[in-house]
Amino acid sequence: MKHLLLGDEAIAQGAIDAGLSGVYAYPGTPSTEITEYIQLSEKRKGDEAKGKIFCQWATNEKTAMEGALGMSYMGKRALVCMKHVGMNVCADAFMNAAITGVNGGLVVVAADDPSMHSSQNEQDSRFYAKFAMIPCLEPSNQQEAYDMMHYAFDLSESLRTPVLLRVTTRMAHSRAVVETMDTPREQNALSAPENTNHFILLPAFARKNYAELVEAQADFVQTSEESQYNTYTKGTQPQKAIVTTGIAYNYLMEVIGERREAKGESILKITQYPLPKALIDQMVADGAEEILVMEEGQPVVEELLRGMVPSSVAVKGRLTGDLPRMGELTPDCVAQALGGDRLLAPGCQIPEIVVGRPPALCQGCGHRDMYAALNEVAAEHENAKIFGDIGCYTLGALSPFHAIHACVEMGASITMAKGAADAGQFPSFAVIGDSTFTHSGMTGLLDCVNSKANVVVLISDNLTTGMTGGQDSAGTGRLEAICLGLGVEPEHVRVVVPLPKHMEEIKQVLREEVAYNGTSVVIARRECIQTLKRHLKAKK
Repeated sequence: MKHLLLGDEAIAQGAIDAGLSGVYAYPGTPSTEITEYIQLSEKRKGDEAKGKIFCQWATNEKTAMEGALGMSYMGKRALVCMKHVGMNVCADAFMNAAITGVNGGLVVVAADDPSMHSSQNEQDSRFYAKFAMIPCLEPSNQQEAYDMMHYAFDLSESLRTPVLLRVTTRMAHSRAVVETMDTPREQNALSAPENTNHFILLPAFARKNYAELVEAQADFVQTSEESQYNTYTKGTQPQKAIVTTGIAYNYLMEVIGERREAKGESILKITQYPLPKALIDQMVADGAEEILVMEEGQPVVEELLRGMVPSSVAVKGRLTGDLPRMGELTPDCVAQALGGDRLLAPGCQIPEIVVGRPPALCQGCGHRDMYAALNEVAAEHENAKIFGDIGCYTLGALSPFHAIHACVEMGASITMAKGAADAGQFPSFAVIGDSTFTHSGMTGLLDCVNSKANVVVLISDNLTTGMTGGQDSAGTGRLEAICLGLGVEPEHVRVVVPLPKHMEEIKQVLREEVAYNGTSVVIARRECIQTLKRHLKAKK
């Protein structure tokens, strides 16, 4: 069977065909489509389908990682999906999963976002694999992304370890023809681990597990050296060598095709880690005097190679300026690094007359009316500070609102507002969305309650996870109960409807809560305009 699939969809279909029993994820671009594809596939099967796959969204990446580890504990194959910053959220469970090992296959997909198309930073998830000392896979095309899912689950179960599969935005969101298998693998039978001590991280057990993990490193390197996904080709001029990783291999092949002839460089293609030391040694033995490293993301391989090859071998790449230090690679910068000209003709460049179109809040969005009211009330004070969070409403930092003074990571709005209030700031506002609140804002609100922090928390509730496409939000219909359960005084949990006709009421509620010396929550609730349109269309 041949299908035209996004990289994300190829990963999802590969997992399904590899006998997946459950996918655990929190939506985050560019990883969201993996779980959505599996959900759609399960919906097509119907409720009575045999071997159903668990595919509901998790509250955050940490709970997703822990749920997947629990499924693995019972012998089933589990998949965890997130964007790169989600790896920070699940790091505790992720690192300890390397110590416990696995029972059923466990694959963690991290979708990195070089150039920060929709992210706060450019971190490289390959560091997490090295940090945890587990194998990492990095497909160079959509077919490899599909095939690697089968391989990753088999590798996980044979080595008894989690496996990280890392992709980047261009791989996740570009399409190619993918050939899939005719008969999917059956799901694993339910089976608890024989050695349950492996999953009990008391120091006595954890020390033994860690020693086993360290001892297994040689096996992990050997699997990389023997992997079909790592290939070395000696060139006719082997003194110059190229090392590529993941999608960078595609850029190299495109450039070599444009040159119409290779210049004789040796090429080492790496899509499985730890680094295949034997292949690197062979490249040096063949006479490599200069190695150009092409990798999407941070200079992970470039730094490691400097400690693996003789000092007489020059290692070049992002650290030396031969390739850009930041952002995505392109065929253009690869061509220049190889000593050629840019591939794009001058006429292909974006003309100066083209005006950029930064994202903006949708017309009719409830966040707009919330910010309009908040800005008016904030302006009544000499030094009001508004701490924002991650979601559609982060766009309130831009024109025409310019409402946010800080936005760092998910859940930080409430605790930063609290810290500012602790320092003497007044008034101190926090703006957070409904999905972000349940993701990582609830504990911050509990901190506020416990210390009687003088903050006003605005939960802008659009009844969905709007920024990533309208997925279900974990707290829908329960936000008031959650806030009350965390200890906010009932009279200071207020609900408003952000519409222009309610503007005076909203401002009055905000003024009253600013005047209260304690922790207040104002829930501004109106359905996302985009999901509302879809719901109304579905009813027709």
